[in-house]
Amino acid sequence: MAGPAGAQGDEGAAGFEGYLQYLAARARAEGVSDAAIASVMTGLTENPRVIALDRAQPGTSSSIPAFAGYRRTHVDAVRISRGRRQMAAAADELAAIEQRYGVPPKIVLAIWGHETNYGAYTGDFDLARSLATLAYEGRRRALFADEFIALLKMVDRGVPRAMLVGSWAGAFGNPQFLPSVYLRVAQDGDGDGLADIWSSRRDTLASIANYFRDAGWRQGEPWGVAVDVPAELDRSRLGTALASPRCPQVFARHSRWKSVGEWRALGVVPRAATLADDAMASLLEPDGPGQTAYLLTGNYRVILDYNCSNLYALSVGLLADEIAR
Repeated sequence: MAGPAGAQGDEGAAGFEGYLQYLAARARAEGVSDAAIASVMTGLTENPRVIALDRAQPGTSSSIPAFAGYRRTHVDAVRISRGRRQMAAAADELAAIEQRYGVPPKIVLAIWGHETNYGAYTGDFDLARSLATLAYEGRRRALFADEFIALLKMVDRGVPRAMLVGSWAGAFGNPQFLPSVYLRVAQDGDGDGLADIWSSRRDTLASIANYFRDAGWRQGEPWGVAVDVPAELDRSRLGTALASPRCPQVFARHSRWKSVGEWRALGVVPRAATLADDAMASLLEPDGPGQTAYLLTGNYRVILDYNCSNLYALSVGLLADEIAR
């Protein structure tokens, strides 16, 4: 369904209000109640700060930041120690979650730690205002209009309007879900009738685990392992012919798949015995030859489903391993 023809060019409060009415009509057509629409939209105004933040985002760059620096700031002593404390405090909850969803506690905690430092910062922007503003502004209209409708559906499900706060870009709660992701995977882990990923640790952990199960996490398979690579390895023969339709630049940096035994035969030596010789893995050298490299399994690509960045996925995997050490 296309938006109103003049919405992107309209200016001022009248244009924004007109666009809200369009979104309200879309929501009604998708079954959202008038009560939910009114509770979210009444008094809603455009947020210039959100537009400024969105326009300040860096454009696409061909340069790749060094992983070593990123790792120092994301696999840091504070996140590791807080993760270990959460591991101890929530041991029973995490065991039950692993049994139900098949996702190891260390991975669930590493996502929580990476996204919000275990709830230390989750954002204080009004989500409805942010999403409506971003949709109206138009740079990524289809995405944010859909997310605004999903937010209305959350309210229809019983999420209180007052809880709808998060980042300027529309992510919220401990795991920083978008509304569409919340509708798809959020879990009521403590059985109180609400999937509260803002303040309930059990709901947060169950929701992250459900996301990973839904994305295809394979129980019992590590995400990957650091390896030593011989200088004479012929990398020209390791490229993959596969093209990923999703964030292709990220996947283009991975080699073709080989068994760990085949990698060993090429002189690529794992630094820990976490992968069986028949496990399939691809090679990634995030900072180029001569630096630490990694063999990565299919579960690494599940982490990429959460955030399609090699820097992100590697740091989550390494943080998880440190938490469980």
